[in-house]
Amino acid sequence: MAGDFINCLGCKIDVLIYPSVFQDEGIFVTHWNLKPVIQGLQQARHEWREQQHRLKEIGGRELPSKNALKTILDDLCGILFPMRLGPAELRQEAEDYYIAYTLDRALSDLYQQVQLTLNYQNKRQAKLIDLNSDADTANEKIFDPAREIVQALANALPNIRRALDADVCAAYDGDPAAHSVDEILLCYPGIFAIMYHRIAHQLYAHVPLLSRIISELAHSATGIDIHPGAQIGPGFFIDHGTGVVIGETCIIGERVRIYQAVTLGAKRFEITENGGLKKDYARHPIVEDEVVIYAGATILGRITIGKNSVVGGNVWLTHSIPANSQVFQQNNELALKLSS
Repeated sequence: MAGDFINCLGCKIDVLIYPSVFQDEGIFVTHWNLKPVIQGLQQARHEWREQQHRLKEIGGRELPSKNALKTILDDLCGILFPMRLGPAELRQEAEDYYIAYTLDRALSDLYQQVQLTLNYQNKRQAKLIDLNSDADTANEKIFDPAREIVQALANALPNIRRALDADVCAAYDGDPAAHSVDEILLCYPGIFAIMYHRIAHQLYAHVPLLSRIISELAHSATGIDIHPGAQIGPGFFIDHGTGVVIGETCIIGERVRIYQAVTLGAKRFEITENGGLKKDYARHPIVEDEVVIYAGATILGRITIGKNSVVGGNVWLTHSIPANSQVFQQNNELALKLSS
């Protein structure tokens, strides 16, 4: 049979101009002309890896998996709220057994993902383990921190649950359309986003890539983009939520409420001596306790929104305001009022 054979992952792909059909095990036949496409993609990958000074990756995948993390987060949400987000057949008398069984599985799966992430970070930082060292030493260098990171997350789950309880109550108290706290937990995208965020934030200092994947899972599901580095106090409520952006170095106090399309972002990006963007410096707002920020407001830079202030809809704010302020648009200009 005429055709070009390409070895790929131990399988043969037979590129023919005939309808697609599987003939023998390990041989795939297609009517599409795939050889130039496969070769072109191979060349593009080669060029990218050369540009990035990437070592040839031997073995399997060495990055955390979005699909695996989604399953882990579903389990952790069920553990945090077993009778609302756990399995439908769960009964209250079996809560502890369900939590023990599911938590053991979720932490073991997360441990593997953290291992992959730490290994990736070590390579990125050019701290490669000596290939001549024995396997036990190599495993100890990579895997022990992973166990500490995962155990620390497990230890933090009770406090995460308490913070989420405050978030749920804030949403119920702050939305007249809410008829129960169960409705908040099951239906409100802001609660889903903050639940993922509180887990991601716990991991962020040690495995930022993994945390970013978790935050993007929530972003994709809700339209709410919270960087896992943001520090957010309890009693936080995002109403509606679509289009909300909260930057990496934001600090948000307790009992803060924001509405859809709010941006807490950076005003400008500092440049290094080499002409690249400066990383890891405070560039996002500080929002103190009891602040309300209405829809479409944009707050930029390392400024402070004082306690008990209100920022009106569609306001563009780049300077700090004191406690008890009210800022709103009036005749296309900002108006600042201090509450007594």
